Amino acid sequence: MNTPRIGIIMGSASDIPVIEKGVKVLDELGIPYEVAIASAHRTPRDVEGYAVNASKRGIMVIIAAAGLSAALPGVVAAATNLPVIGIPVKGGALDGLDALLSVTQMPPGVPVGSVGLNASLNACLMAARIIAINDREISERLEAWTKERASAVAESRSKLAGMPAAPDEAYKI
Repeated sequence: MNTPRIGIIMGSASDIPVIEKGVKVLDELGIPYEVAIASAHRTPRDVEGYAVNASKRGIMVIIAAAGLSAALPGVVAAATNLPVIGIPVKGGALDGLDALLSVTQMPPGVPVGSVGLNASLNACLMAARIIAINDREISERLEAWTKERASAVAESRSKLAGMPAAPDEAYKI
């Protein structure tokens, strides 16, 4: 097995369905990753150990998913100099708003990039883009993946049958 380049950590097993939606793109792009569960509140030493040891093990980017107070991304970022991408997870009385605000309101000196609620696909794509800066092969695979998605959108225009569709020239630059 290849050395994981992306580490994905979540606060609890209840976050697995959110993560599963994003890692599919890492599989498609052939980027090795690993998944961990550790809680910023219930197993803080495990979180710190994971963050401190990640770069030594070849991890280049960490994605941290958490709901409610969503302390996990910040705790991870405080323990490493690797890029950290936070995924606020929907749930609780505020349906994820508290997690979103927590992930985006890090104190100065503790940077965490944030994606939208449950947006593990965007977190994985952002991690892939970060790695692609210095990896031509991944950069090319990412470019091909993006072109495939763009083609699918263009092809979907044929479903506008019966409606006055914009001409093909409307999309040309």
